[in-house]
Amino acid sequence: MPSWAAMDAEARFAEALARLPDYLGNHVLVSITALALGLGTSLPLAILSMHRPALRAALMTFANVVQTIPGLALLALFYPLLLALAALCERLFGKGFSALGFLPAVLALALYSMLPVLRNTVTGLAAVPPSLREAARLFGAGPARLMTDVELPLALPVIMAGIRTSAVWVIGTATLATPIGQTSLGNYIFSGLQTQNWVFVAFGCTAAAALALVVDHLLALMERGIAGRSRARLAAGGGGLALLLLAALAPLAPSLAPMPPSYVVGAKPFAEQYVLAALLEQRLTAAGLSSRRREGLGSTVLFDALAAGEVDVAVDYSGTLWTNFMHRSDRPDRAAMLAALAQWLRASHGIRLLGALGFENAYALAMTRARAQALGIHSIADLAARAGTLTIAGDYEFFSRPEWRTLREAYGLRFGAQRIMQPEFLYRAAADGDADVISAYTSDGRIAQYDLVTLADTKQVIPHYDAVVLLSARCARDEALVAALAPLVGAIDLRLMRAANRRVADGSSPDETAGWLWDSITRAGADRALPGKVP
Repeated sequence: MPSWAAMDAEARFAEALARLPDYLGNHVLVSITALALGLGTSLPLAILSMHRPALRAALMTFANVVQTIPGLALLALFYPLLLALAALCERLFGKGFSALGFLPAVLALALYSMLPVLRNTVTGLAAVPPSLREAARLFGAGPARLMTDVELPLALPVIMAGIRTSAVWVIGTATLATPIGQTSLGNYIFSGLQTQNWVFVAFGCTAAAALALVVDHLLALMERGIAGRSRARLAAGGGGLALLLLAALAPLAPSLAPMPPSYVVGAKPFAEQYVLAALLEQRLTAAGLSSRRREGLGSTVLFDALAAGEVDVAVDYSGTLWTNFMHRSDRPDRAAMLAALAQWLRASHGIRLLGALGFENAYALAMTRARAQALGIHSIADLAARAGTLTIAGDYEFFSRPEWRTLREAYGLRFGAQRIMQPEFLYRAAADGDADVISAYTSDGRIAQYDLVTLADTKQVIPHYDAVVLLSARCARDEALVAALAPLVGAIDLRLMRAANRRVADGSSPDETAGWLWDSITRAGADRALPGKVP
């Protein structure tokens, strides 16, 4: 009889397999488009620079600089640039374009693909023996014919080696496009890391590696065909690539057909957001509304996408909006804060704050109960006296957020060491003693799982972080959308959200957990409606 763990792994593998056509097709589409754009740009530029040393030096310097920028940073940088350009086009011509997902991914990956092709093209052309060039000139070949009939054919094997390197780089880096809204094999990795679904992580890594190896092998076959003047190998490699492209892109064909407008549900890259996005989508589906999710978006990317109308509905947190976007450092009461947020969002971006879900997911400093008791620490003020000998760990955003600067200054926090890691690893780091203090989320079920305690903010520096439903300007007056989501407002308390987050940590998928969460909401509503129940 199979164990529960084996059955769970089988279910996760089946789910991963079901998502493969969509993820793989989109990954191949963005990779091949970026490669085509990169090759179409770098090859002519490399040829043009052959007899222009200044241009060649400038091109190589530019390509080398691009390679020093981390792939994720390069992808992220293109989104705000394109967003500004889209707004300018809207203002000048009355029509913009989508700055989220495909376009920034293609442009960033195209830049990433250029260096190997530029370098190998220049190297291959420079290696052509001068005697052959001279012989071609004696037979009357002009510069253009010399390039097409002599230099390029001789340099082609070296150029193909550069194309192979470029292809592998682009396919690997494309997995990082998920945070800017582009579906790819990286969706497995990012969502798997956040929900501790290691089957997804392994599946995504394996699929990306396999795709890169297959493409590299087929390009190598073409390279050997060119070097050995073998049409059979050249045709086999080219035919294999064509079949791979057709097989990968075929599942995307239905999505290219005209479809009724659908709502886009956005989500940040952590488990709670995946659950809430799934819940929003399920409520829209139940109301007969078409929707799709864009998950794994960074806080700024999600807000900008909502403001630009590229995401229609999302859950954000009042404290994040208050400090990061309104740039407020005061701490009013909850009702005043929500009212000010609603007014600012509507006036500045046309975004509608539909309402608070009913729970707060605030940042908190947490320690294991045993460690806190051993050191006599009960509050952040107690912590300040011992911080110099302790290590604090936080997520990618925490130490750069205004809340941390305010907290540090208010309490005089100076830690001995500071570490940054994935949010899902923070709790385990505290439990294992790899960090003394962590930045925890108050709605996370792992606080109880690892027997952590949150330290009291006696000076009330940390703002409220109520989870709120936001609608884009396009959908602010959409009554069908509002009616579908209104039952969620005020329906999820902290106990319920912690239980949902704990279910994900224990292996339940976000979609399953969202279904459980809605059942719990409806049961709670039914209980309140029973005679004798206190509402």
